[in-house]
Amino acid sequence: MDKKYLLYAMQGEKMCFQHVLLNALDLEADGYEVKVVFEGASVKLPPMLAQDNPLYKKALEKGIIAGVCKACANSMGVLDEIIKLNLPLLDDMHGHAGVKPFVKNGYEVLVF
Repeated sequence: MDKKYLLYAMQGEKMCFQHVLLNALDLEADGYEVKVVFEGASVKLPPMLAQDNPLYKKALEKGIIAGVCKACANSMGVLDEIIKLNLPLLDDMHGHAGVKPFVKNGYEVLVF
């Protein structure tokens, strides 16, 4: 399929992010190209999700996680934890994770 989706997660609530993962994996299972970016308050979630979340682990295995906003991770005090998780740090938009690189590559952006 030619359709590509970027799920741009802003909320820091674990239950809200579960729906990001569910949608990402559902789209990917049907052959769509899907990426997830942690931005805003959601940057606090990877350390929690890495402990025991099977959906997060599946998304990592499938290469769906594009990265984490560097500026927000620093601001929220989780930058060192994100680095330890070996997640890509995204800083292309004045230190934040921008959508432009994805839009230029044909992704439709969905904000959660």
